[in-house]
Amino acid sequence: MRKIILMGAIGCGKTTLCQALNGDNLSYNKTQAVSYYTDIIDTPGEFVLHRQYYSALSVSAADAQVIGLVQSVTELEQVFSPGFASMFPKQVVGIVSKTDLAKGAKQIDLIRQQLQSAGAEKIFYASSINHSGLEELEGFLKNEQLEF
Repeated sequence: MRKIILMGAIGCGKTTLCQALNGDNLSYNKTQAVSYYTDIIDTPGEFVLHRQYYSALSVSAADAQVIGLVQSVTELEQVFSPGFASMFPKQVVGIVSKTDLAKGAKQIDLIRQQLQSAGAEKIFYASSINHSGLEELEGFLKNEQLEF
């Protein structure tokens, strides 16, 4: 399985996604430092929200094969700047999280557009609460080919 690093704002669902993908019980746990799972690297939301931490993201991403930009459907403002992913010489995917909270397809589409603007080449739609979309993401990570 390819290792993925999850990046996103505070509260976007990165840690909960890690728990769901690992089959753990879901419980809110504020990530204070980079957390390493077997095939997932979880980063604090502050790393994306404050430019002075971008170097920490870059260093942490060295151990991953895939960059995962995570944005919740509840975050309607632009989290990642356009072209954000260009700082990583790796495959970049977008993950629209908390899809169970979406008030409609338009809200999900807005987040998709923002992730694509940031440089995500493929978009996954996931809810850790009802486990929708997790199987597709896991299948992608288990596929050793780097093609879409």
